[in-house]
Amino acid sequence: MGVVVVGAGISGVMCARELRSAGVAVTVLDRGRVVGGRMASKRHDGRPVDTGASYFTVSDAAFDAVVRDWERRGLARPWTDTFDAYSADGHERKTGSMRWAAPAGLRSLVTDLAAELQVRGQHHVGSVDRADGTLTVDGAPADAVVLAMPDPQAARVLSPALTAVSTALTDPFQPVLALTTIFAERSWTPLDGAFVNDHPTINWIADDGRRRGDDAPVLVAHSTPDFARHHLEDPAEAADPMTAALRTVLDLDAEPVLAQVHRWTFGKPAGQREEPYFLGDDLVGVCGDAWSAKPRVESAFLSGRALGRALVHRLGA
Repeated sequence: MGVVVVGAGISGVMCARELRSAGVAVTVLDRGRVVGGRMASKRHDGRPVDTGASYFTVSDAAFDAVVRDWERRGLARPWTDTFDAYSADGHERKTGSMRWAAPAGLRSLVTDLAAELQVRGQHHVGSVDRADGTLTVDGAPADAVVLAMPDPQAARVLSPALTAVSTALTDPFQPVLALTTIFAERSWTPLDGAFVNDHPTINWIADDGRRRGDDAPVLVAHSTPDFARHHLEDPAEAADPMTAALRTVLDLDAEPVLAQVHRWTFGKPAGQREEPYFLGDDLVGVCGDAWSAKPRVESAFLSGRALGRALVHRLGA
């Protein structure tokens, strides 16, 4: 029967890779057309723009080895260790960890990791159940099931028979709206990214031209959770107020030639956990960036990897 991994973001793909490398049959299902999850990018006139995760950092040795391989092959690049910070008190520059980006968009990194996996896209899973001692995904039997997705989405597909899993899904997640703006030319003071503190509408701005390394006149802004909650039913109507906020913060006279909003109903975890994954007696596991002390791309990578190894052990592979 094999293992079914539901969700083709970086955590689900890493879990599937660990299973496959141990000789376990594994299939990855995802409702999207392509892999990537919240490491998403969209193309505008053939150019990718990151609309999900903005960057990643590296602190773990195993993740570092993968990142250095991406760098050697031109898939990832060091972006910046300096961001701006805007607040009512003014503007300052802050230095921290190196942030990494991908010339072809962060989604391309998940695509690279998934290259040898069996992935079925545009597959919407409706039910994960256990009946007569057998796990099923939409009625088809499975030896184990991995839900690599935000807690609220995982809870939706679980049958009442899997209460132990449902009880573990406690993070409600926070919504985010991502605004992509394309301008006729670059007219703002040079920056890589900017945290916007105590603003009612936006809390993050990325210069996608600097992030991508081509200096295209593209800015991406993320909304605050409270603002997103009021526009989830019609995210397109958030484009004007988010654009106005972006222009005010950066003191821009020009208006963009394109302003487009992407909705992330479950954009980022609301809390943190000490456990790197969940795996119950029913052999239903959950992984992702919510299973960490600090949600980030690296955390999702490590969560999926750890769950995959735990399942290999439990299955006796």
